[in-house]
Amino acid sequence: MPLSPEQESEIEAARANPQPTLRAVSPGMEAQLYTAHPVLDHGFVRVIDYMGDDGAIVQAARVSYGAGTKHARDDTGLIRYLMRHWHSTPFEMCEIKLHVKLPVFVARQWIRHRTANVNEYSARYSILDREFYIPEPGALAAQSATNNQGRGAVLEGAEAARVLEMLKSDSARAYDHYEAMLSQDGQQGLARELARMNLPANIYTQWYWKTDLHNLFHFLRLRADSHAQYEIRAYAEVICDLVRDWVPAAWGAFEDYRMGGATLSARGLECLRRMLRGEEVTQENSGMSKGEWREFREILG
Repeated sequence: MPLSPEQESEIEAARANPQPTLRAVSPGMEAQLYTAHPVLDHGFVRVIDYMGDDGAIVQAARVSYGAGTKHARDDTGLIRYLMRHWHSTPFEMCEIKLHVKLPVFVARQWIRHRTANVNEYSARYSILDREFYIPEPGALAAQSATNNQGRGAVLEGAEAARVLEMLKSDSARAYDHYEAMLSQDGQQGLARELARMNLPANIYTQWYWKTDLHNLFHFLRLRADSHAQYEIRAYAEVICDLVRDWVPAAWGAFEDYRMGGATLSARGLECLRRMLRGEEVTQENSGMSKGEWREFREILG
């Protein structure tokens, strides 16, 4: 179950009691508030609160750069200028707080983004639910032969069935032992902070995660990328949709310059100039390593 009955009651109560405000609001985000968007088999992402909109980015930039900026370009143009020239501070004026339910192994990857405030469900004080991430068959892949942190071909047939059965049975057995250690025939049982160490990394946890838009864009640039691990990418793609509704002008600039753009080294830029002049440029005369040349060719398509 993505949401507990208590959480659903809290959402219904919050939606039934809207409050007037003098602060700037984003109509797109107001429509998203509190809604739980499902991710994977038991996870979700929902917006708890947010601050600012596209106008907050523009307002902060004009404070920094002077009143003359207002007459030089419209709001969308200014936001695109800020994104294009890597100005970060104006985007930090917007913040968002998310409630995320996710497998522990995804959380441990996610937490490497250290530019956020996080408060996680504590298994020292509470008992975790019997909910585990079990991949869909299409997400079961072999180890990549060329990328030590990537996936290769999808497992099929008997091998896929064997792996799925092990994931399910190991998860269930670990949780059975977790429950048994907590309570034994009315006896006191093992402390929760110790019993939790037997649980697998695919059990679900929850947290509140608050960050500003600049750092959220950095998270999304890495985690919504096609090279990111599928499970964390599934969460990032849902968050992309939320940000698109929240700050559409900033999202458009981010999508254009960061998600859809590319960065070239000085050497790569010189090779491109040589190509435009009609020169034949190869890896051997480019001055690039084989890896750099391969990536350069991928950028050029």
